[in-house]
Amino acid sequence: MRRREFIAIVGGAAAWPLAARAQQADKVYRIGYLSLGSAAAEATRFNAFRAGLAALGYVEGNNLVIETRWLDGGKYDQLAAMAAQLADLKVDVIVTYATPGVLAAKHATTTIPIIFATVADPVALGLVSSLARPDGNATGNSYFVPELAAKRLELLKEAVPSLLQAGALFNPANPSKEPVLSAMRLTAQSLKVELTEFAVREPADLEAAFAAMAAKPVGALVITEDPVLIYNAEASAKLALKYRLAACGFVEFAQAGGFMAYGIDFPDMWRHAATFVDKILKGAKPADLPVEQATKFVTMVNLKTAKAIGIDVPTSLLLRADEVIE
Repeated sequence: MRRREFIAIVGGAAAWPLAARAQQADKVYRIGYLSLGSAAAEATRFNAFRAGLAALGYVEGNNLVIETRWLDGGKYDQLAAMAAQLADLKVDVIVTYATPGVLAAKHATTTIPIIFATVADPVALGLVSSLARPDGNATGNSYFVPELAAKRLELLKEAVPSLLQAGALFNPANPSKEPVLSAMRLTAQSLKVELTEFAVREPADLEAAFAAMAAKPVGALVITEDPVLIYNAEASAKLALKYRLAACGFVEFAQAGGFMAYGIDFPDMWRHAATFVDKILKGAKPADLPVEQATKFVTMVNLKTAKAIGIDVPTSLLLRADEVIE
């Protein structure tokens, strides 16, 4: 290829996003972002969402404004007022996640499109009519939360074959807790493991919950999916180490020093939520956009923590792990 032709091609490719932005210059879109965490705790996910929008030609301060509402302290009863504020602003779309966030947004508006970055089973929870055709004003990404929690218990039993008593850490304020705990109870029964459930409504409850596990005692712990628990992964990892508990949770838990993780790539789901927003802003209806389900799940083992709590991880489990933290 001649140098002049190469320059023309590269120049044309570089100009394409600018042309796309120019087409949208006469319209400034407003996105309402309803968070279940603080700005600091959610920075990685929120920035992934913003990067996804930028890749699609949206420029904050130019053709895009993001109205944020952050929830600090994990008090879900504040979500209704926050969602109502976004609805009153008449934003073009509301982006949120998790069952409490989506329910709050749906109660605030039946007309503004709602995109959920992640949520548990949206059909069982009544958030959409079906995955293929949501029908209402909400759609987005979903993943198999009950099955995921049950799988964590299976992995713990494999790592600790002598396990007879396990704990489940959950947030009673999250409506998705019931299908999650039900799936875990069935799995515990099949594994011949006694399952005890420990409630954590806010970060201040963590210390007492772990102390209760140690008093029970339980030999291992599953941390279920919930924003309060996810955003306090480091505190849970430290407490699990303090009480020498083999625990399995989400990816952030193992990264923070927890023993094991089985979960999804949350930033990737947030990035993908931007594609839903783009379709809505271009005229698509949420009712016509099928809910998309996660297809990649990550298994992680923290060998440093395993050694600290006295667990010899089976080679078969290490070979299947996507990442081993040494």
